[in-house]
Amino acid sequence: MNRISAIALFTAVFFLLMFEQGCVPAHKESKNVQIVIDTSLGEITAELYPDKAPATVSNVLAYINDKYYDATIFHRVIDGFMIQGGGFKRDMTQKKTKEPVKNEADNGLRNERGTLAMARTMVVDSATSQFFINLVDNTANLDFKSKTDVGWGYCVFGKVVGGMDVVDKIAKVRTGFSGRHQNVPVEPVVINTIRLKTGARVPEAAK
Repeated sequence: MNRISAIALFTAVFFLLMFEQGCVPAHKESKNVQIVIDTSLGEITAELYPDKAPATVSNVLAYINDKYYDATIFHRVIDGFMIQGGGFKRDMTQKKTKEPVKNEADNGLRNERGTLAMARTMVVDSATSQFFINLVDNTANLDFKSKTDVGWGYCVFGKVVGGMDVVDKIAKVRTGFSGRHQNVPVEPVVINTIRLKTGARVPEAAK
């Protein structure tokens, strides 16, 4: 056995013994889960954070499991701000939702470019199915500041990890009015489906 082979064998045996004795940590599986938002303008892949926003992620995954988002649209698009979807059909009729989820905006996550956050009314705990993707850093206006009606902010629960170019493409579509709604894309931007990324496992924290 030459010197190089002997060193390689020693190294392999050393790490095997260390692993068996618990000195080398095993790979820790990520708690996060990825989803694919398939739209009429392309695919967006996002990573969700159940450790930071457990109730919110569980809520979103429940809608995904029910195929609720299929054939909904991005109904509110404001370039330089955000794109919002997940609650209206192509004809701008609103879908029935589950009960509202607790606002977890105080989780330390910030409304930075590319993050996903829950849309809501002026009522703090009113988020249901609708979400938005921040086009820019909206931290000053949308982040949690205090546990008051005006200070709660909007809960971030994930971030785009692929297809941000698709998000930016959606941001540039022509918009107008649809009934009492404004900033509605003239040509509907359809959410064909939202699914767990192939091979993704739903983490315990989100069940």
